[in-house]
This record gives sequence, structure tokens and C-alpha cells, in this order.
Amino acid sequence: MAEDHHTGSCLCGAVCFETRGSLRGIIYCHCTQCRKQSGHHYAATNVADDAIFIEGAENITWYRSSEKARRGFCRTCGSVLFWKQDDLDYISIMAGAFDQPTGLRGEKHIYTADKGDYYSIDDELPQYP
Repeated sequence: MAEDHHTGSCLCGAVCFETRGSLRGIIYCHCTQCRKQSGHHYAATNVADDAIFIEGAENITWYRSSEKARRGFCRTCGSVLFWKQDDLDYISIMAGAFDQPTGLRGEKHIYTADKGDYYSIDDELPQYP
């Protein structure tokens, strides 16, 4: 887990965020929704809802992608930033949106049975169908 203070933003800077405290290791999600939204798979960490501070939140468009979750992206540049399940007290943040260095490391792959046929998963991380 990465610790302390991290900052990040969308591509155009209309949405900036700061996190405090622990970040989970990176989970790579290979589900169809993540692939279709991002063009590949998601690489995301998460943080408690009360440990993220967002500047420019009015520039986030939230798309309800299922009955239980929504996805947040910058309405100006289209950068994919967040994934939020309704009944959880944390928010997932796309790893690529963070400023470096992040100190983050991969943790696991999920929905691997749904992954694209154009790539392989070649690391030693656990995989879950």
C-alpha cells in the first residue's frame, strides 16, 4: 500500500484531487465495461471517501453504469477518473490520473474471463475470473 499524500488530475486540469492516507494496491479490472470506457483495462486504487478532496468537482460527469455503481470522468477532456459503488465508503481512482511518484504496485487482476482477446496477462499477480 502506498501511504501519505498524493495528488492527481485529469488531462486538462479541470478536475484535480488530493488524497490523504493509505491507498490500496492497483487492481486491474478486465471487465467489458472497463475496457469499453477506457479502451483497455482499468488500473485503479482506492481511498476512503473522507480522504479525497476534489477541486473542480463540477467538471465531473457521473455515468450510471450499473444498478450499483457509477463512473466519473472529466466533462471537458473526457479523462476517466473514478469508479464509485453506491453502498461503499470508498472511491476507486484510476492509477494513471495520479502525479508521480505514486509508490503504487499491482495487487491483482479481476474479471480475467472477460478480458480482451488482443492481449495476455504476463505478470505473476493473482488472477480472478
